[in-house]
Amino acid sequence: MEYENNTIDNNHNNLLPAVDSELTPRQIVAELDRYIVGQAAAKRCVAVVVRNRYRRQRLSEKLQEEIVPKNIIMIGPTGVGKTEIARRLAKLVRAPFIKVEATKFTEVGYVGRDVESMIRDLVDTAVRMVRAEKMAEVQERAEDAAQLRILDMLQPLPGRGVAIGNIFGGSTNAEPDDNSPEAKTKRNEIRQRRVWLREQLRNGSLDEQFVEIEVEEQGANPTFGMQEMGIDMSGILGNIMPKKTKKRRVTIKEAKKIITDEEADKLIDGDEVNRLGVARTEQGGIVFLDEIDKICGAAGGQGPDVSRGGVQRDILPIVEGSTVMTKYGPVKTDHILFIAAGAFSMSKPSDLIPELQGRFPIRVELDNLDKDDLRRILLEPENSLIEQYKALLSVDGVNAQFTEDGIDALAETADRVNRNTENIGARRLHTILEKVLEDLLYDAPEAAAGDVVIDSAYIADKLSDIAQDDDLSRFIL
Repeated sequence: MEYENNTIDNNHNNLLPAVDSELTPRQIVAELDRYIVGQAAAKRCVAVVVRNRYRRQRLSEKLQEEIVPKNIIMIGPTGVGKTEIARRLAKLVRAPFIKVEATKFTEVGYVGRDVESMIRDLVDTAVRMVRAEKMAEVQERAEDAAQLRILDMLQPLPGRGVAIGNIFGGSTNAEPDDNSPEAKTKRNEIRQRRVWLREQLRNGSLDEQFVEIEVEEQGANPTFGMQEMGIDMSGILGNIMPKKTKKRRVTIKEAKKIITDEEADKLIDGDEVNRLGVARTEQGGIVFLDEIDKICGAAGGQGPDVSRGGVQRDILPIVEGSTVMTKYGPVKTDHILFIAAGAFSMSKPSDLIPELQGRFPIRVELDNLDKDDLRRILLEPENSLIEQYKALLSVDGVNAQFTEDGIDALAETADRVNRNTENIGARRLHTILEKVLEDLLYDAPEAAAGDVVIDSAYIADKLSDIAQDDDLSRFIL
């Protein structure tokens, strides 16, 4: 039986970014390695799942409907890279992505967010992505149109009215029906001035001048909670009620951006953007469902978590595949990828209801971070923590130099505090670095400048009082 059919014209194939087809699982892992240290098993797992999405697109439409995504449960303590892997993966393949906490949802019948809101948030993200792509496609045309509008404000053609915010002053109009030599001369002068102004606009010479423009007033549209029912009241009311505008005095540089966005919005088809956003959500969306372990347990009982057991049953149809009404229309969840994550320190994946367990067939455990991992996190990822702090300090003329023994001391301190207190993984490095560099970051604008060597002695000095007092370190670090 021949499964591959590259000649099939599937409707879905043009809805996902072409970059998906260019990345093999090895390449996906290599890209993730640039930002995330270790966790090879989790990286391989998500790489295969994402590649399977592309493989599915190359099959016949009938077979595509039968192949559902293999959802993942990531098991590991906080700070080991669960969220970062999912977020970087979505960014890599340009897929709509949201992160939600399972603890924010409540069972139907209780006050709080219902589980369908995650899909509405996801489709909002997808529509924004598609809109941004479409606006980028028409950016050049929109800039030309915006430039023409600003030119008409500064120096309108004869017969188009008085210039708005003319930065040169004086009368700029000539009567269109006046064919006297003086009027013709005036019209020629206006056209020549427009040519000059257009050149000045292009090279940015007028960017700091002010002009008065009308912009749409951004007010809160009443929705009466209809968003939760999948009804776009703001869109309905927007078609009935006139749009409010107000005049703003802005620089020409700012006016260019505002008017360019307006012109780009006119050039794109809003209905097509919504349709593609829905399709991209259905075929490429990724939902990262964090803290899934916090809703394990039976329903019933008392207290603030009384509805948690029922949340699992509410999540189940979304993960299984159902239709959610949104303001952009119905969205099918059958092929959305769900990545659940949790520490599972007080529970285990088998505590989830069996039906939900079955919808997460892939389970991967992430490793705890040791001293060597923490050291690598400080140095290896692109735009690592060390590089970030060095860049921040360089703004104030401080050249921070982290020595090898200094980096070892940072990693060792973070590892020790993680072992002696709550283990928060790589996030402990942020806490340690902030404490070590607190004085330097404070003094840098005035007192500190030039080269500053951050070695083990420097770190020991900054942490000496805290390190000697275990109770204090629990609060500070």
